[in-house]
Amino acid sequence: MNSRRRQVLQGTGGMAVMGLAVAAGLFKPGSAWAQGAAWNKAAFDTRNMNDTVKALGGAGATESKDIVINSPDIAENGAVVPFTISSKLPKTQQIALLVEKNPNMLVANFSIPDGTEAGVTTRAKMGQTSNVVALVKADGKFYYTTKEVKVTLGGCGG
Repeated sequence: MNSRRRQVLQGTGGMAVMGLAVAAGLFKPGSAWAQGAAWNKAAFDTRNMNDTVKALGGAGATESKDIVINSPDIAENGAVVPFTISSKLPKTQQIALLVEKNPNMLVANFSIPDGTEAGVTTRAKMGQTSNVVALVKADGKFYYTTKEVKVTLGGCGG
């Protein structure tokens, strides 16, 4: 089968399912995408953890052993470094990924709905070896844990 035809069929199939879900009233149009009001530009422009915590609405963060970062100790390619972050803190509301030596420290910020298992998986671009911070908001307070990830090949700048 022609690969271009396969791509078109896959794309239109997704749109058809989305259209049926909207028509059935399962969700409002646009509800599956990030809303402009939810975007916190100030947090994504921060250069250190304290500024990030303040931009996210906190006063400070406490280190916690109840947060786990799973990632490679040595990333062979800094362009795509996988991370899985999980929190055992009760009432986890947010999980954020920060990379200290990236131009902008905050890489990703996830809202965790009530009653949901507090864990996320994502990928980040890292320009060089750096400490990675998992920042968790639980019950209105911020907690963090840190892990060093060594980068051996290009990333943000190389």
